[in-house]
Amino acid sequence: MQLQVSNSPFNQEQAELLNNLLPGLTVNQKVWLSGYLAASLSVSIPDTVAEPVTAAQTDAQKISKEVTILYGSQTGNAQGVAENAARTLKGKDFQVTVSSMSDYKVNNLKKVENLLIIVSTHGEGDPPDNTISFHEFLHGRRASRLDDLRFSVLALGDSSYEFFCETGKQFDKRLEELGGTRIFPRMDCDLDYDEPAAEWLEGVISSLSKVQGNTVSPVIEPLAQTAETTYSRTNPFKAEVLENINLNGRGSNKETRHVELSLEGSGITFQPGDSLGIYPQNDSALVDMLLHELDWDPEEMVKVNKQGDLQPFREALISNFDITVLTKSLLEQAAAISGSEELKALVSPENEAKLKEYRKGRDLLDVIRDFGSWGGSAQEFVSILRKMPARLYSIANSLSAYPDEVHLTIGAVRYESHGRERKGVCSILCAERLQPGDKLPVYIQHNQNFKQPVDGNTPIIMIGPGTGVAPFRSFIQEREETEASGKTWLFFGDQHFVTDFLYQTEWQKWLETGALTKMDVAFSRDTDEKVYVQNRMLEHSDELFRWLQEGAAIYICGDEKNMAHDVHHTLIGIIEKEGRMSHADAQAYLDDMQQNKRYQRDVY
Repeated sequence: MQLQVSNSPFNQEQAELLNNLLPGLTVNQKVWLSGYLAASLSVSIPDTVAEPVTAAQTDAQKISKEVTILYGSQTGNAQGVAENAARTLKGKDFQVTVSSMSDYKVNNLKKVENLLIIVSTHGEGDPPDNTISFHEFLHGRRASRLDDLRFSVLALGDSSYEFFCETGKQFDKRLEELGGTRIFPRMDCDLDYDEPAAEWLEGVISSLSKVQGNTVSPVIEPLAQTAETTYSRTNPFKAEVLENINLNGRGSNKETRHVELSLEGSGITFQPGDSLGIYPQNDSALVDMLLHELDWDPEEMVKVNKQGDLQPFREALISNFDITVLTKSLLEQAAAISGSEELKALVSPENEAKLKEYRKGRDLLDVIRDFGSWGGSAQEFVSILRKMPARLYSIANSLSAYPDEVHLTIGAVRYESHGRERKGVCSILCAERLQPGDKLPVYIQHNQNFKQPVDGNTPIIMIGPGTGVAPFRSFIQEREETEASGKTWLFFGDQHFVTDFLYQTEWQKWLETGALTKMDVAFSRDTDEKVYVQNRMLEHSDELFRWLQEGAAIYICGDEKNMAHDVHHTLIGIIEKEGRMSHADAQAYLDDMQQNKRYQRDVY
């Protein structure tokens, strides 16, 4: 078929080039090109992409219909995408195996022909907990050659972090090193991953599908949709605020909000260990300061999504866009349209260290003030901004104990930086502006990596300082409702006993009823020498190890960089000492607990 300039968007020269190219392409080359073009509409293809799959490497008529999907997920996002991909592929008559990397037998990998890796990056470029053993195997000496493997990687991440999608990049590179051939190029997704993930899956299916001279255009279902409810990341439920109280006493250095929301009429369900996603709004005062620095009309209508929905510029900045986090990509795009030579210099490769330092503790208002406003339009301005990301909070109640309700424990974030007071977007919305009767857009983030033992007789040890205690409130409520008989032990810590003992009366009640067997607390500012939860663990190391030997499961919730890191190494030290093991054997002991889901973390 020849392209005609009159009925196509191409000029004469472009049409002639396409007419010369297309007849000579193989079916596989057309499939690859179709997927490449679909992907390039919204995401950049990484520099380390392999050459297109050639007819000699893979014949579309002979591609196996068996597909293995492995996911690595800390909070549940990657698992949700993987399960959706499996449903879609099964609907296209593929035979699909989907598994967490922690549950997958690595020796089976050499038998796999088509492999899809869907993985998030955790912390500062680290693999998720349920990915560690598989990641270590694949990057170790025991990994086999995979010359017959076809693969593709979908990487989830947060571009505000330095090592954006690092785990996905590592898997992609390693599978190529082992001889694998890409079905479709790796795609790196930011927090708003639904559309690019759907396009990645469409490209994968197009490359895998048996074709008869025509490319396949599969219809991909919404990624976050589930069978149990119509509400999801892309269609949040407007939950009414029932209660919003400060848990801290007068004189505390902290403000921790206990927020209760109604789920009545939503059909939403959850389990202890799941999280609630909230789509917050920016502080209107911050938006007005930003508008004061800009030249555009606050009431000018701008497009806020790919569907072309319009909102006044000011309202769009309040409700739809992230203006408080500076990503590298944002600053690079701002430099391109601003005309500021200083900003262009800052984002140049030779100033990478300066750019990293500049991003810390600053927001979009700082950029405008530091480098001046720029021309163009309000539409061009919002086009470089990320969509407002949801904030995830561990759910603090059992649905069995409080039907049609969801409770949260949210610490208000306030700090000084570069001469201005900074506020957490969602936490300060809850602390300063959210009133009973208001509504919040919410959805449930299921997390299978943080679940109580199925057997209620299994002892559990819970370690949760500060707001990290939230999921353990739901654990105990659930165990009380189900009359679970296993022993329970909580380690809780905060600054002061008098003002910061979150849910104190509830824990005391549960200690009296036996729902909570044992509780140890650490209040770091009540003594000259600071005492933390790991100090209390060491004080009871012999008993703690006995619980482990009895089969207890350990749960950690809270800050990863400091608390969770210290608790992890404290656990290894306790196992080493009380078990009379070498450090390596103690590490292996904890690794085995993690592999068997007896060591789970919900860290941030």
